[in-house]
Amino acid sequence: MKILISADMEGATGVTWPADVLPGSPQWERCRRLFTSDVQAAALGFLDAGVEEVLVNEAHWTMRNLLLEELDERVQMITGRHKSLSMVEGVQHGDVDGVAFVGYHTGAGTEGVLAHTYLANSITGVWVDGTPASEGYLNSLVAAEYGVPVVLVTGDDRACEDAASYAPRARTVAVKDYVSRYAAVCRPPARTAADIRAAAREAAALAGRHEPRRGGPHTVEVEFDAEHLVGAATVVPGVEHSGLRRVAYTSADMYEGIRCFKAVTTLVSSAVEEQYG
Repeated sequence: MKILISADMEGATGVTWPADVLPGSPQWERCRRLFTSDVQAAALGFLDAGVEEVLVNEAHWTMRNLLLEELDERVQMITGRHKSLSMVEGVQHGDVDGVAFVGYHTGAGTEGVLAHTYLANSITGVWVDGTPASEGYLNSLVAAEYGVPVVLVTGDDRACEDAASYAPRARTVAVKDYVSRYAAVCRPPARTAADIRAAAREAAALAGRHEPRRGGPHTVEVEFDAEHLVGAATVVPGVEHSGLRRVAYTSADMYEGIRCFKAVTTLVSSAVEEQYG
């Protein structure tokens, strides 16, 4: 059995504000150890349950945050950017039996610690076929197309509630409770590591490939905080202006849908100017 861990940082133990997750800052240096602790705990829980392979895919910012030297020797890690499926790279090869979303957070425009969708700012909402979509929701749709279930989700309490919309059977672990976008009631790493490890041990029983779910076509709509970003997004073929500060596109499946979303966010991020956005 093989488990893929998609590891994001905003939902990690102790993380509450931008400096905690911005590569190069002193706070990031501290918090990357907390982030690594969460991932290590999940990996150990799966290994405890008899999982033969654990592959970690770095999914935050530069995708070079986790400390490889602090992971169990049985774990492998994909690190670095520009991957075909971004946050769920590795799910597409037909050998993954379950995916864990570790350190996840809620989507743009919702309550949650450091809530956002792909971009730290600029995006105020994302919908797939009319349903509000967080990163967890988007990535679960991609995983489902390869017959891979989401078996574990960790993050703040709001992220765990969000998981019920896309992975109702998954085990969840809240490592902190939402107070505001930049504040939380945090549990110490000794406690969260034990909770995550125990949940991963249980979550392994939920793993097992199912029939791929080709539910497309899918229409994805994205709302921005400024109208000029619509112009940047519609440079991508097939992406059209759909309303005030909104664009939409339709893809045959979520493999193409997430790749188009990645192209849109890349162009939009390049159109944001300092201070004025």
